[in-house]
Amino acid sequence: MFHHVAMFRFKEGTTVEQVDAATAALAALPSQIDVLIGYRFGPDAGVTDGSWDYAVVADVADAADFVTYRDHPTHRAVVTDFMSPIIAEGARVQFET
Repeated sequence: MFHHVAMFRFKEGTTVEQVDAATAALAALPSQIDVLIGYRFGPDAGVTDGSWDYAVVADVADAADFVTYRDHPTHRAVVTDFMSPIIAEGARVQFET
């Protein structure tokens, strides 16, 4: 299994409505990108100070499927239209289990 984890800090002034719209857009991806085995995402639970604001975890079979997900036009549109406008900072990691 190949895992992709992305964490984001939002720009100052990001609204709940913008986060909700991004979340809805992310929720539509698994039905449109068939290489996704698992897909989880959401805002930080607020339990630990200093945490990132939001995270996305995508599970696929292998690195080639990750590239398919990463470069998929629907995913790219969500990044461009919903995520990029509200992201101040991001961190990403991929690993295999």
